[in-house]
Amino acid sequence: MHSLCRGPSRREILRAGSLAPLGLGLTSLFASAVSPSVKVAKAKSVILLYMWGGPSHIDTWDPKPNAPEEVRGSFRPIATTVPGLQIGEHFPELAKRAKHYAVVRSMTHTDPAHLSPTHHLMTGRKAAKVNSDDDGPSRSDAPCLGAVVQKHFPPGALPNAVTLPWAVSHPGAPGGQAPGQNAGWLSAGYDPFLISGNPNSPDFAVSGLTRVADLPTERLQSRAQLCRMLDRSGGPSDLNSSLRQKAFDLLMAPTVAKAFDLNAETPKTRDTYGRHPHGQSGLLARRLIEAGTKFVTVNWPDDGQAFWDTHGNNFPALKDRLMPPADRAFSALLDDLATRGLLSETLVVWVGEFGRTPRIGNGGRQHWPKCYSAVLAGAGIRGGSIYGASDKIASEPTENPVSPADLTATMYHALGIDPQQLVTDRLGREIALTEGTPVRALFG
Repeated sequence: MHSLCRGPSRREILRAGSLAPLGLGLTSLFASAVSPSVKVAKAKSVILLYMWGGPSHIDTWDPKPNAPEEVRGSFRPIATTVPGLQIGEHFPELAKRAKHYAVVRSMTHTDPAHLSPTHHLMTGRKAAKVNSDDDGPSRSDAPCLGAVVQKHFPPGALPNAVTLPWAVSHPGAPGGQAPGQNAGWLSAGYDPFLISGNPNSPDFAVSGLTRVADLPTERLQSRAQLCRMLDRSGGPSDLNSSLRQKAFDLLMAPTVAKAFDLNAETPKTRDTYGRHPHGQSGLLARRLIEAGTKFVTVNWPDDGQAFWDTHGNNFPALKDRLMPPADRAFSALLDDLATRGLLSETLVVWVGEFGRTPRIGNGGRQHWPKCYSAVLAGAGIRGGSIYGASDKIASEPTENPVSPADLTATMYHALGIDPQQLVTDRLGREIALTEGTPVRALFG
């Protein structure tokens, strides 16, 4: 197993041995081996709302009412509860909750593809082949945020990282599924737990977490013991053994099935999030972090309608199909976390892989990575603020540019993981965990 950091000194290892009777041995030592420059973490968990397809920043978070019509489009900005902060008119619920979040209006990079920028954001490192939709996931990829979180924090009953309701993929891309969504060279044992399916479906169930009806706990435990005996006698590889044990642990832990059970929520709560796949995914994310999961990625669902990729029909798609469910789900999540006392310790990030062109063509907007927006809330984020700025037509940042890797580094920083710590990749090279720098000014 590759080391995630350069590790402790010999003296620290010897000291860890003396702490073992107190339960403070090597596991906790390696888990806390981060740079002393990292401030005390405020986030116990992160929810990443990934708007797959690339939302139009100028129609959502960075409206330009004074720009020419071919730039500003048919939407109008609305005031929020924070003076001076305006957002798109089809985010009315989010406008009421502006005190909770910060808008970053200076996201920027140079990659107009869908797949390779996903790797950049999810791992904090550029893909092996940039500006490309040719490459799907590979074990040569850098590990994603969730994988690093899986390795960094001690395991619990629930996976430390969960992705839902699918691993994003683009039907028009040769590479298909976007890279950067698994553990890459860190090994499959650290892949985030993937939930596939529609959480809004009446018969939604997490695959693999439902026991066969005639298999009581005693028999399942007996089978688990038999597998462990076979592994010790030269059976499957250590990786397969570890993955199988994790599967048994998930099946036998009552807290796991409870955390994934959306039917435990009241109909009113489910309605508040919205009875659609994205809304119920957001609700499931809240249940998971409340139960102990550290990192949940909520991908925009496989809607069969080009996601946020509004090359044509931009304004009807945003008005009727995209912005209303996003507005409702994000708002409900902020309210729910705040009511439960979880917002102060949960970082919520809303972002896509890029923005859309300032100028409208053929009724739509094309890919535009040079300037777009992200939104962060909770875990010490300075709510009701704007970070960075774009020019008069939202074409380029004019101050405080933020790269995808910077945003990744910010998420690590919030969790108390040093984004510049050295990791050993599959070729034995020591490289920084990310190519980014945390945006510390976002935190109040």
